[in-house]
Formats: sequence, structure tokens, C-alpha cells
Amino acid sequence: LHDAVVVALARREQGLLLTADNPKGLRSLADVLSRNAKMAVRQKGAGAQMLLETLLARSGAALSDLNRLDPPCLTGPDLAAAIRAGTADCGIATRSAARASGLDFVPLLWENFDLVMRQRSYFQPPVQALISFLAQDELKTRAEELTGYDVTPAGSIRFSN
Repeated sequence: LHDAVVVALARREQGLLLTADNPKGLRSLADVLSRNAKMAVRQKGAGAQMLLETLLARSGAALSDLNRLDPPCLTGPDLAAAIRAGTADCGIATRSAARASGLDFVPLLWENFDLVMRQRSYFQPPVQALISFLAQDELKTRAEELTGYDVTPAGSIRFSN
């Protein structure tokens, strides 16, 4: 990526989605593991799944240590639906997915959501139109409506080589 540019889009909050009654009292990934909670997971390669695997590795655990719902959920809304239906106790997704599904949310971390492109692409009219949009109030308003998104850095250059 000798000619890459990384443009900030947003930060988004990821965490545990739970039913409102949270019968297992889950407040962390450690709780999920120690209480053998049934966890809805995403398919291999999904961002939420990669995050889960990273958090497990940091805690000295593995995916095989989880009591996982099978098959994996293809989307955040699918994961939320599994929790609402009672087939899973929890799962990792965004705060906005929890809110849209009427689920409780335990925050775990904020992550950057960025655009990566070649420098020459950055100067193309469609990309410049997108960059202009990122500076408009509509994006901030929509992020506030969704909850769990911070668009303060939107449009700023995080990296240019």
C-alpha cells in the first residue's frame, strides 16, 4: 500500500447485546465464559467475529471455550433476533443494533471505522463528494439517531503514504 490513504469515517461502539432481564447477569466477556452463557456469534471474517476472537485471545481464551449458538448469524440484526428469541443469551454487535432490536447493551470498546483507498482515488469526484458529505450536519444527525456512533473524526486523514 505504497500509495494508500486512510480517511476517518466514524467510531462505533461495540459490546454485548443482552435481553433486558439478563438472567445470567452478564457484564463482561469473562462473565460469558464463566457462566457458560449461550453466545450468538457471527460468521468467520465478519468484523464482530474478528473482534470476539481478538478479545478472547487477549483474555487467554479460545473460541472453542464458548458455548456458541450454531450456525453463526450472518448479520448483526440476525444476531439480535437470536437473542430476542431466547436461543442465545448474548452476542457482540453495535450499540445501534441493540437499540434497534430493543435489547440491553454492555459496552466493550469503541472502534474506528475508516475508508482505505489509493491516493489517486481520493481525488476522484465521487470520493470528494463523499468527503464533502462527511462534513455536513446530516451525517452527525443520523449518527445521533442511531446511537453508538461518533462522527467527530469524519473526513480527517488518519494515514497517507
